[in-house]
Amino acid sequence: MIKMFVTDIDGTLLPAGKEISVANVQAVQSMIRAGVTVVLATGRMHSAAIPVANQLGVSVPIISYNGALIKSSAGEILHTHYMDSKFVLKLIDFFQERGWHIQSYSGDVLYVPERNAGVDFYETSIKVKAVDVGWNGLRKHSKDVPKLLSVSLNPDDTDVKLSAAEKIFGGQVEITRSAPQFAEFMSLGVSKASAIKIFADKLGIANDEILAIGDSDNDLQMLTSVGLGVAMGNALPSVKAAVKHITDTCENDGFAKAVYDYVL
Repeated sequence: MIKMFVTDIDGTLLPAGKEISVANVQAVQSMIRAGVTVVLATGRMHSAAIPVANQLGVSVPIISYNGALIKSSAGEILHTHYMDSKFVLKLIDFFQERGWHIQSYSGDVLYVPERNAGVDFYETSIKVKAVDVGWNGLRKHSKDVPKLLSVSLNPDDTDVKLSAAEKIFGGQVEITRSAPQFAEFMSLGVSKASAIKIFADKLGIANDEILAIGDSDNDLQMLTSVGLGVAMGNALPSVKAAVKHITDTCENDGFAKAVYDYVL
């Protein structure tokens, strides 16, 4: 029996550039009425996840920054895992030296070294506003950083950045991709999977009572670590290959289908 349902947001619950569908909202509300704990687990900053959560019409806890922050339905901070400032500074140096974009988050504020098309894309996609502080200003916001993110409008450029960063920082920080355009960096050990375990332990929910659903690289660990992992029909091939259960696409309300197929 599923007691906790953990869902990614973008490409899973929420189609790009749209609102959450009525079918998906109804599915969430039906689960909560049935006593299931519904949790959002996202790479987004917490403030960018709240408007999505509000569309559901019910209170849900939020795992944000790929697992670096957990807040309860009431907004109480349950867990934080920030990056070591030395790695924040090293990553900033690494990206500036190569002329690549990197952005930081501190105090749930998005900081960028300069404005560019990638920043514009990110703001439009996630519906947040960045604060332009320059490269030295970025370094001044190196404390209480849950993650760093690099935007590439060409997904091939994301591959280049991830590969280059892995050679230098592999085994020192968590490195993942949350979308074709986004390369993300967190403290070692931080993931949606690790946050789910922390939260489930607080609630006394066993691992085999948890379902997780997602579509991208940063969902892979949580899908393979919980009792039941479900990949979206639009998920990356590597994500689909790692799980037994695949639902319909995000555009076709695959989220709601998964709710009725595996929970209700």
